[in-house]
Amino acid sequence: MNPSALVPLVVILPLLGAALALVFTRRRRLQIIVSIVTLVAVFVVAALMLWIVDVGDMPLAVSVADWPLPFGIVLYVDRLSALLVAVSSIVLLAVLLFSVGQGAADGDDDTPVSIFFPSYLILGAGIFDAFIAGDLFNMYVGFEILLVASFVLITLGGTAPRIRTGVVYIVVSLVSSVLFLAAIAMIYGAVGTVNMVQIGERMALIPQETQLILHLMLLVAFGIKAAVFPVSFWLPDSYPTAPAPVTAVFAGLLTKVGVYAMIRTETQLFANDSINLVLGIVAAATLLVGILGAVAQAELKRILSFTLVSHVGYMVFGLSIGTAVGYGATVYYTVHHIVVQTTLFLAVGLIERRAGSTSILKVSGLMKAAPLLAILYFIPAINLGGLPPFSGFLGKYALFSAAAEVGTPIMWVLIVIGVITSLLTLYALMRAWNLAFWREDAEAPDTESRLGHLGSAPAADEESERRAIPRIMTWATGGMVVVTLCLTAFAGPLFALADRIGDSLVEPVHLEQLEREVDG
Repeated sequence: MNPSALVPLVVILPLLGAALALVFTRRRRLQIIVSIVTLVAVFVVAALMLWIVDVGDMPLAVSVADWPLPFGIVLYVDRLSALLVAVSSIVLLAVLLFSVGQGAADGDDDTPVSIFFPSYLILGAGIFDAFIAGDLFNMYVGFEILLVASFVLITLGGTAPRIRTGVVYIVVSLVSSVLFLAAIAMIYGAVGTVNMVQIGERMALIPQETQLILHLMLLVAFGIKAAVFPVSFWLPDSYPTAPAPVTAVFAGLLTKVGVYAMIRTETQLFANDSINLVLGIVAAATLLVGILGAVAQAELKRILSFTLVSHVGYMVFGLSIGTAVGYGATVYYTVHHIVVQTTLFLAVGLIERRAGSTSILKVSGLMKAAPLLAILYFIPAINLGGLPPFSGFLGKYALFSAAAEVGTPIMWVLIVIGVITSLLTLYALMRAWNLAFWREDAEAPDTESRLGHLGSAPAADEESERRAIPRIMTWATGGMVVVTLCLTAFAGPLFALADRIGDSLVEPVHLEQLEREVDG
């Protein structure tokens, strides 16, 4: 069997699973089984592809319907693509199990089963398609697939706040999509192709000013999707209103699709057109604005949403370094952030069920009432804050080391800002942990007056009924906590893989090599 035959499966399997889930609309258990089996199968395929491309040091490529290159749609899997598909499938599976427990306990009020599972699998198909796209237009198609599915998921339940934030989300996403499509049209007009390998080869032949315009158009389009400052304004208000499983998967994966596209833009399409200084300035602003917003919040979902924006800045920071070591550190930090940010949102979903609120002004006494929940929040929180020896510390240290090797003034400024951001992240998350878990119920009434500025922070939704936490929700969150610990326990092999990815990113693929891979 040709290993390249595995490549289309990561998109075909979720689409077939979504179709089956629609067929079994009135049979919830069958929908669950189909969804779980589909995501497990995708993980197995992705893990196998990662092993093949890493050991064989040869990417996998498929030209759909055997169209000759560069005219056909090319699906391309290298170490980076395979790694992100594998990690994404793990996250999607864990969040799916979490949602199954929530739906079983609540009667699917927040996640109507008839549309949730098909939409969820279609979302996965869009994410996977974006990761393995070998041409810009197919990447655009992947973005649009996940956009349609994400709009359905973010408005589940049909409440006024969800519809309102869903409209904002869809408008912003459409603006990004229009800009992306316009950039594709201009690139095709300039170089006569949308194949990313061929674009990278031909880009040096057009005027520098034209390259810069095309470069910036793509980065702005992808920056909106990645929630990079100053186009990150939409995220903190959009994510917190969605159901807990939806918020978790959005936070973990959707912004990283934008980051992935930025990585491909910088390394494959415009490898000879450096705008590292601009990226560094954007990274600094994203880090600072995001974390200052988090410190000012009194609601857990909003705190995490602002930290999400802030930590995307670390990934842009890595791109601005522009070296193989910097790209490798960026890849490791991206994987770390996908896993840890998802885990934190799942933990907050558990807090919301147990306490009936996510406001740190209202929640208290959870250490005694739910000690396991305290652990499930604490471990990923200190990880995201960069406390050693966890993966957050290792990823930041790798970024700072790579930046120090470059040694330019902007790199040293970014290192300082990165350290400050890490400390403020730890402060915001530990303050929330202290108030929600350590503070006794008797201390709650005067909290608002004692915390000053937090009293005027945006409040959480109205308190809901306190509900029991199904075991499967705890197991899913606990499983993700274990995965976060594995990022530390297996940091050596993961960093070695990330370094190999970084080395390959500074040596873009050429068309002749791509043709051999397709033929092979």
